[in-house]
Amino acid sequence: MPPATMTEAGHPPKPHRGWRERWLALRNGLVASPGFQRWAAGFPLTRRTAQRNTRALFDLCAGFVYAQVLFACIRLDLFKLLQDGPLAPETIARRVDLPLERSLTLLKAAASLGLLSRLRDGRFALADLGAALIGNPSVGRMIEHHAMLYADLADPIALLRGESGATRLARYWPYADPRSDAARVGPDAVAAYSGLMASSQALIAGDVLDALPLAGRTCLMDVGGGEGVFLAHVARRHPGLALRLLDLPPVAERAGARLTAEGLGDRVNCVGGTFLGEPLPAGADAITLVRVLHDHDDAEAMAILRAAYTALPPGGLLAIAEPMAGTAGAEPIGDAYFGFYLLAMGSGRPRTVEELTAMLKQAGFTGIRERRTRRPLLARLLTASR
Repeated sequence: MPPATMTEAGHPPKPHRGWRERWLALRNGLVASPGFQRWAAGFPLTRRTAQRNTRALFDLCAGFVYAQVLFACIRLDLFKLLQDGPLAPETIARRVDLPLERSLTLLKAAASLGLLSRLRDGRFALADLGAALIGNPSVGRMIEHHAMLYADLADPIALLRGESGATRLARYWPYADPRSDAARVGPDAVAAYSGLMASSQALIAGDVLDALPLAGRTCLMDVGGGEGVFLAHVARRHPGLALRLLDLPPVAERAGARLTAEGLGDRVNCVGGTFLGEPLPAGADAITLVRVLHDHDDAEAMAILRAAYTALPPGGLLAIAEPMAGTAGAEPIGDAYFGFYLLAMGSGRPRTVEELTAMLKQAGFTGIRERRTRRPLLARLLTASR
């Protein structure tokens, strides 16, 4: 009698498929059929779904073009140009130094994407999205920064297979390159990326602090604190809290200069060092990791969590704030955008709340809970107790 795992012909048996898998196979076969697609596009009960799916598929194909339209608007400072009111296409063309027809191509494209609106008299004005970008200059810096990401994604298969060599993003974020010695990164190497981090940190600092319970804490250490933007917000909200920043020596030096210029130099102790492979300084009863863990692979992320556990006293607070995978309504941000961004960077991955919770437990933390933030697509917040 043949083994139960083999058929009489000597081949492994086909896996049993439940009703759900059979239904999905039938459904996918129908949706893939050109004839069914034409029928669904004309049938009243399926027409709207078919049109929505067609538009979604086309948007996926055209996404890079849309992003480049936005990039062109940023590089030409188009939104600031229209900040004081609508302008005629001829005036805009003159101001941005483009031929009128090319300007109209850009203006109409931007209007179709909700960045601008075209008035009845032919002038163009800011729409909600364009106006929002004026109030968030850090977003503009990120959009310009994406030129490197797009170059790294020119051959996504080579990137996935690890065949693309040193990427532009890995060179831009030197601490993420496994071949570099983070402790020896020089001032010139950190200037660009720490400035970008500082400008984007302001986007989430208020949201995190709205949800972070710091009452009763005496000293907060921000690990990987960059140029101190987050701690500057903390200093203004919690004037009695002692503050410490830990980052690479040239970054900590920049943080000290920035905080001194803001009149906060005496509030924050900026410490130069690495949080990988070395113990964290003791003495703080609260530690924050703001957009730090997702930049590191699992082994390094666990080392950071264990170091934080060792540095905290009993009852100490650890807070993790970063965009996370599996965020309802923002799934592409975690899994698509950050998944490929961090892949190109050469280090880290987006993690779900459940994955981070498991890692915190493994590091010894208890009392783990998520605290609601205003914009979870930008940053979610987990806290845990030592």
